[in-house]
Amino acid sequence: MINILFNARDAIWPEYKTHLTQEFSAAGLDVNLMQETKQPEEVDYIIYTPTGPVQDFRSFKNVKLIQSIWAGVDVAIKNPTLTQPLARMVDDGMSEGMSDYVLGHVLRYHLGIDQYINVEAGSWKQNTPCLARKRTVGFLGIGALGMYCAKAVARQGFEVLGWSRTLKEDDMIQSFCGSDGLQIVLERSDILVLLMPGTSETENIINAKTIAQMKHGIAIINPGRGSLIDDADLIDGLNSGQISGATLDVFRVEPLPHDNPYWNHPNVLITPHIASETRMETAVPVIIDNIKRGENNQPFLHLVNRSVGY
Repeated sequence: MINILFNARDAIWPEYKTHLTQEFSAAGLDVNLMQETKQPEEVDYIIYTPTGPVQDFRSFKNVKLIQSIWAGVDVAIKNPTLTQPLARMVDDGMSEGMSDYVLGHVLRYHLGIDQYINVEAGSWKQNTPCLARKRTVGFLGIGALGMYCAKAVARQGFEVLGWSRTLKEDDMIQSFCGSDGLQIVLERSDILVLLMPGTSETENIINAKTIAQMKHGIAIINPGRGSLIDDADLIDGLNSGQISGATLDVFRVEPLPHDNPYWNHPNVLITPHIASETRMETAVPVIIDNIKRGENNQPFLHLVNRSVGY
């Protein structure tokens, strides 16, 4: 018997319980799936989100893996009691959803759609955008999720640049790393997409200094982490015209407070953290695969390297 604790919001438990139970059975796994336990030492695996009721994991001494349902693990890493092996969620549904969001807003900025929204009746001002191949889209963060999105944008004909901790080899993406590489991406990009993890190294990477390095009139899309942006500096960049627009899906405090200046800025579009939600139908196979790996003494997939923060 494999004992698995489901440590997430109550609201998603019934649906996940039904689906997981069916899929564990189909996979030939004898599983005791529970939402709570009085014997933490007997738990083998934990299916996890930071919003679950268990916040202290010290008593779960025999857990082989904590499998996150979320892609982001910055909250989990900051929990000093969570020392067990931790895997983040990497699944096709999350990648596809994020790609849809990113590509949609890249095209929105490329085509200048905002200028046609809420125009006065009778206004007939035509602006012809350049072709996609004349537009450069930069990605800060080209890990699994970022690379998937970058390729989707490249397939539409855009020139795509990617910056990450290490160089990546890909025929569709021009890869850069280091401070010099960051400056190149900032200077050349017409549209900038932020898909980095939230770490001490990436915090406030969008600040007054890096904004000054950007091409004048750049548009920024942030479906990554709220901590990537110095909010006051971004507002200054928007007010000066250095940044033409920002689409923001993630914030340091969520829900975003009503008095936040982003709400009333004419060049900011706010979406309520919907860029890429975990979809049960694509997440469950990932969960089952990693548990099968643990039971067969195979390496887990998507393990978090706590030293780098993801």
